Amino acid sequence: MTDAQRERTLEGKVALVAGATRGAGRGIAVELGARGATVYVSGRSTRGRRSEYDRPETIEETAELVTAAGGRGIPVVADHLVPAQVEALVGRIDAEQGRLDVLVNDIWGGERLFEWESTVWEHDLDNGLRLLRLAVETHAVTSHYALPLLLREPGGLVVEMTDGTAEYNASRYRVSFFYDLAKSAVLRMAFALGHEVGPRGATAVALTPGWLRSEMMLDNFGVTEATWRDALEKVPHFGISETPFYVGRAVAALASDPQVSRWNGQSLSSGQLARAYGFTDVDGSRPDAWRYMVEVQDPDRPADTTGYR
Repeated sequence: MTDAQRERTLEGKVALVAGATRGAGRGIAVELGARGATVYVSGRSTRGRRSEYDRPETIEETAELVTAAGGRGIPVVADHLVPAQVEALVGRIDAEQGRLDVLVNDIWGGERLFEWESTVWEHDLDNGLRLLRLAVETHAVTSHYALPLLLREPGGLVVEMTDGTAEYNASRYRVSFFYDLAKSAVLRMAFALGHEVGPRGATAVALTPGWLRSEMMLDNFGVTEATWRDALEKVPHFGISETPFYVGRAVAALASDPQVSRWNGQSLSSGQLARAYGFTDVDGSRPDAWRYMVEVQDPDRPADTTGYR
């Protein structure tokens, strides 16, 4: 962590990272904590009960990492498909803090639901519809209840987490009908929210990481964060990948920027914001995954991250 990233620029600020159990959500929560924020981390996976993912990561663990980083992590069990639970979560934040400065909508839950290159008529319908509910409906429910609190004070930030920039996704088919629709919908959510919260003193953006070295991705490749380069033998383009803390630093930079409104309604990436704000990933590199995909991976050129990280 650099000196700039140790600055407690978010002291006294309150954030809600919805879907903070693992992956990008966890990285974002920890980096907000590193800047001094109080971070409510919500999700369904607890030490007492696992979600349908059946993964070991828990919201309690994420909250502890936030606190260890220098903030205050508060775990709250919430299924963001259940409006009453989200309403109660926001009510608790209001009662305990009286404010909300940052909302990160990172609920996803679709890794085990989508089918690669599967047409809408071939794809399992129940899985596809649940993917849409998890990826889109959850964000709408959370914004519905959280935004009145966030708008109480000027300067609030809403981050809609997705996969792919608006420019990249506009001309490319992303995985399958349901996956493509979900990620495009979240991009449009940020655009719409920008129109709704912008005139009321807040900022909304869509944000995508690059190729994320999440816990699930590392497990899928049979590597750890310490040995992730071993996966390059089978998947050479994985060399452009990044840790969840990289996109976390992107959110922390946005939340700390007094001129963050310049980004309102826009689609952003971790690599783009790293150039704008000067932060790096934990290894000191600065991956620019989406430019790499356009210029190297998609044209099927030999894997070479020179000049891209």
